[in-house]
Amino acid sequence: MRLFIWLVVMMAAAIGIAVTARFNPGNVVLFYPPYRVDLSLNFFMVLLVAAFLLVYFMVRAFNATVNMPRKVAAYRQHKRERDGNKGLRDALKALFEGRFGHAEKAALRAAELPENAGVAALIGARAAHRMRQQARRDQWLARIASDNGMKTARLMTMTELLVDDHQPEAALEAVRELNASGTRHIHALQWSLKAEQQAKNWPEVLRLVRLLDKHKALHPALSARLRELAYDDLLADNAHDAESLQRVWVTIPTTDRIKPFVACRAATALNARGLHDEARVVCEEALAANWDDRVVRAYRDAAAPAGSSALLVQIEHCEGWVRERPNDAELALTLGSLCLKQKLWGKAQRYLEQALSDASEPRMVRESHLKLAQLHEALTQPEEAANHYRQCALATIL
Repeated sequence: MRLFIWLVVMMAAAIGIAVTARFNPGNVVLFYPPYRVDLSLNFFMVLLVAAFLLVYFMVRAFNATVNMPRKVAAYRQHKRERDGNKGLRDALKALFEGRFGHAEKAALRAAELPENAGVAALIGARAAHRMRQQARRDQWLARIASDNGMKTARLMTMTELLVDDHQPEAALEAVRELNASGTRHIHALQWSLKAEQQAKNWPEVLRLVRLLDKHKALHPALSARLRELAYDDLLADNAHDAESLQRVWVTIPTTDRIKPFVACRAATALNARGLHDEARVVCEEALAANWDDRVVRAYRDAAAPAGSSALLVQIEHCEGWVRERPNDAELALTLGSLCLKQKLWGKAQRYLEQALSDASEPRMVRESHLKLAQLHEALTQPEEAANHYRQCALATIL
């Protein structure tokens, strides 16, 4: 339809020109001695238009010839950018799809474009790492080692990949380089925490956990578990003597000291080094804040010497707790054991029998029978003692 309209317009224009030229009597005379050229005005106009068109197309052809190298270079650059960007998109897509071989090949195409080289290297490094090709991974990262604009991204990627590869020392070296550049953000701290955990550098783990807790960047359950692991290692270290263990305990924040797991581990370590008085204080503070059977057991193990005033104070504390928790089997066993040590036979028997009746674990049944057997031995009641020893043995077998 459009072509038909153009044909109609051109035909109308031709007819109009023919009709108009028919009534044009003018002429043009060109003198160039000794020559003279006479032309009709219509023919002269046609020649003028033809000359204009000829010059116009010659100028266009000249400009096109001159600009050809630049246009070819621009076309090639545009093609490289198009291919490079397509390679980058393909690499990202393949990486997220888990097709790591395709991702690395696409990253090679994307890296041909200088603007994409840094990101393509990171994609290639991740893809090679997932295929357990550490040498190729390091080659990819080495490509952008001198690119300051990609320094933070490179170091973060190195830290993550090295932690995943269980190379904590190398990961921590990358973290130190990252910190030296002044970059400190939450994600870097999280990977630092994982690297320190793998390196079993527990004091630094505790520092990072506290720092991340301030920013609410750790799940409470994960934070508690990491603290437990750190304190377990710090307090259970056999290299500690009594003095060094107390120095470690002083460095622990008060909010952590009263947590059951920490208090239990600390009391166990203090008891093992003969620091029973300190262990009792630790348990009493922890039980005042959070009741826990593990701390009660540690409190029982920290019993003061028989006949001492400290043991009587322990018994008073336990009697007060029993009034608040009359059905606590662990507490009844502890109080009965303390009374047995103080030779309060009647109280000891009552609380040990209560612990035996309320016991829910085989361990508590064994301990209750053993203490009752020791009680009857002290009271010169061999038959009852033998019966409890037998029950203790049966509970051990079961």
